[in-house]
Amino acid sequence: MAFITFFFILMVILYVWLHPVTQEEKKEEKVAVEEVIVPRVSVPEKKARFATIIVSPVNKVYTDLLRRYLEVTESIQKDPHNSQLSALKEEYRANDNRELLMALKPHPQSIAIAQAAMESSWATSRFFKEANNVFGVWSFSANEPRIAAGEKRGDKTIWIKKYSSIEDSIRDYYRTLARGSAYKEFRELKMETDDPYQLVKKLDHYSEKGAEYGRELAEIIHFNKFNRYDQPQISPAGQDNDPN
Repeated sequence: MAFITFFFILMVILYVWLHPVTQEEKKEEKVAVEEVIVPRVSVPEKKARFATIIVSPVNKVYTDLLRRYLEVTESIQKDPHNSQLSALKEEYRANDNRELLMALKPHPQSIAIAQAAMESSWATSRFFKEANNVFGVWSFSANEPRIAAGEKRGDKTIWIKKYSSIEDSIRDYYRTLARGSAYKEFRELKMETDDPYQLVKKLDHYSEKGAEYGRELAEIIHFNKFNRYDQPQISPAGQDNDPN
């Protein structure tokens, strides 16, 4: 009986000793199967997919915003005191016609596309996939569609806006930069230049990275030649230097 017990214990020890090797082999087999089922995507393929998803809606939003900017500019030229402008000023938190035009003028597509790449990890982030949230925009209202982020600030949950479409996310992003007090210098500069490399320097408040954020955006634009998507702005004929 003692021999049988000893033999059983010996077999258990041998199994435990050999078991890790068996487990490692199983892990390798699992990885091999997963690589066959879900092939790894190359960086060029990921970027090409990103461009297919993002560039078209960015161009559409930009074109719509530019058309509105030009229409309002012409309206101001005809009658700077047009009462219909009051609602727009309230919507965009503008104190006068100049600030309204600063808010309405869309910034270059290259900046929007570069920020989309950075904030959505080239359209692969969970926020992008689950919420169409291209730019990592936070939600501060329980009355709007949103999802919880995977991290917290202390004991507070971070919420991310959920959009019905990618285009809606892009429109809200442009609106955020058009209204936010943190981007006033950005809006002022885009009335003087459409150079994305100069403008991104004024987006340090968009990220906790500060000035480094603008430098990273400039590198993304340059390396990926995103400025090829930028369109030359068309100024209304006879535009006055003083819109007020």
